[in-house]
Parts: sequence; C-alpha cells; structure tokens
Amino acid sequence: MLCYQDKLYGKIKIKKPILIELINSPSLQRLKGVDQAGYSKPYFPGSYSRFEHSLGVFALLKKFNASLEEQIAGLIHDVSHTSFSHAIDYALSESSGKRQDYQDKIFKDFIKNSEIPKILKKYNFDVDFILDQKNFPLLERPLPEVCADRLDYSMRTGVVYGELKKEEVKYFLENLFIKDKRWVFKNKKSAKKFAYFFLKINRKWYSSELSALMFQSTGQLLKYALKKKYISMRDLYLTDKIVLKKIKKYLPFDKKLALLFSIMERKVPFKIDPKDYDVLVFCKSRAVDPLFLDKDKKIYSLSSKEKGFQKILEKELKPKKYFIKWLI
Repeated sequence: MLCYQDKLYGKIKIKKPILIELINSPSLQRLKGVDQAGYSKPYFPGSYSRFEHSLGVFALLKKFNASLEEQIAGLIHDVSHTSFSHAIDYALSESSGKRQDYQDKIFKDFIKNSEIPKILKKYNFDVDFILDQKNFPLLERPLPEVCADRLDYSMRTGVVYGELKKEEVKYFLENLFIKDKRWVFKNKKSAKKFAYFFLKINRKWYSSELSALMFQSTGQLLKYALKKKYISMRDLYLTDKIVLKKIKKYLPFDKKLALLFSIMERKVPFKIDPKDYDVLVFCKSRAVDPLFLDKDKKIYSLSSKEKGFQKILEKELKPKKYFIKWLI
C-alpha cells in the first residue's frame, strides 16, 4: 500500500498494484521536477509540480468513484509535459502563445514510447483505450465545461497561493456530484461561487501579465538554447533543474543567452504598451460554466440562469494580449 498526503484531499491510501507501479514509474517521478506553471520562481513563488497535480486529479476521480481506467488516465494525463510545462509552446510555436497544445499533440506517441504501456499490459489494460481521452469525460472536457483536471488545478492553485481556504475546498467537494458522466453542483449558489473563484484565479494567474512575461521569456530562452544546441529536445524531457543547469554552463560565453536569462529572471525592466512594443504575447484564458441542480430538480448551466454570465464567459475565453517592450 502507498500512502500519500495531498494538500486538497488529505491522506490518500493507494492499494492497487497498477497504480503504485505507475506512480513509481520514471515517467511519473520525473514530473516532481516539472513546475506546473512553467518557470514560476521569479513570478509566482511557491508553485507546485505536475506530479502533485497528476496525483490530485487521480485522487479526485477516486474520491468520486470513477472507473479504475479513468483513474489511471487521470494519473498519466500530464506525463508528456516537457520541462517548464507550457513555456515550450512559446519556444516551438510562431503563434506567440495563441495555442498551448504541444503536450496534447505528442501525448499518445510519447506514452507509447515510455515504460507505461508495458505496465498497463502487465495488468491487462488496453493501452489504446487508456490513451483515448474521449473515453474519460470526467477527466477532460472542452472549455468552459468543468472536469477533474480543471477542478484540481484551480483549487490547488487557490490553496497554494492563499486564495482558497481548506474549508472552501471542502465546500466545493461536498457540493459536487456526478450525473451522466458530468460534474454537477448541488445548487446554483455553489456553482456560482466556483465559477467566480475560477475567474479570479484565471485573471490573477493563468492569463495575467506576469504569466505572459514568464511564458515569453522562458520560451525565448529555450528556443535560443535549442537553436545553439546548448540543449536538445531530448533534454526537455528531463527536469526543470537539469535543463537550467545545462543552459547555465554557457552563460559566461554567450551574451545573448545571458541577456535572455536575465529577462527570464525578471532582472530586466519592461513596459506594456500597444503603441511601442517588441513582441505581442498571447495568454490562454480560461473560464468555466458549471452545471448545477436547480430547485425544479433539473440540471442547468450557470450561464443559462445567471444574468450577464454568458457575456463574461465570451469575454474571458478569448486569449489575452500583451504588448511587451523590454527596457534594455
């Protein structure tokens, strides 16, 4: 048996051998060294790892009696993240962050080339079934729907940064149930509270000015380091710390690299100005439209019953734009 103490869900007892073997696998253990936000230290000190989030999603699904297959899918859903998480989208894409989907694009191929299929087959699980997220609607749903992934990372971010109390986590969990493979709040009050909490987290963290700076600066450092062959694509599947160590070796010999590193470390001043900028950076913006059980015992989306919320959703789901100029 494996016991795990989680920030949100408390003590988790894991008894099934397949789960223990997956958690102890190199692919899952590597996520302990991958920051959930990207490169949070100079921007959002005290972040958490992809490992914490992955176990959190699993624990949430387990708590609500999802199938073992869905629990497994939740546990491995972030395995294909590179070091620095979504910063890689700003290193490899020319879209300045309009899309944050590199991890999703490589997910199946990455896992098939890892040790995970062997573990799944050992316990008689169909690899292709587990890797098809369409089979697991509790785990993943398109925005603005609520899913286990969004529930965990939003509440985890809230707790880590003091925006959500443990009692509020308990309140949300106690006011959730599952109906027809969808997450539903027990009443409009709890659905509304979660929706507006999520808006706050999105505006302050996920799509904020600081996130734009973090993603752009980290992405450009990685892009340059890849171009100069200071690191390889294979290196990106190590941990944040190891990749940084490799890059730092070249700082004394490459002035441009040193400048990019200083920018990433927030040691170079900047301004946001749509009339005078070096780069236009987009940040993915998120919002949720929770379902809830109304007094008539029917299920509704919050936007269908909360005046003005549909307009808020439409506005919030558009990528945020930041016009950045470095004051070098």
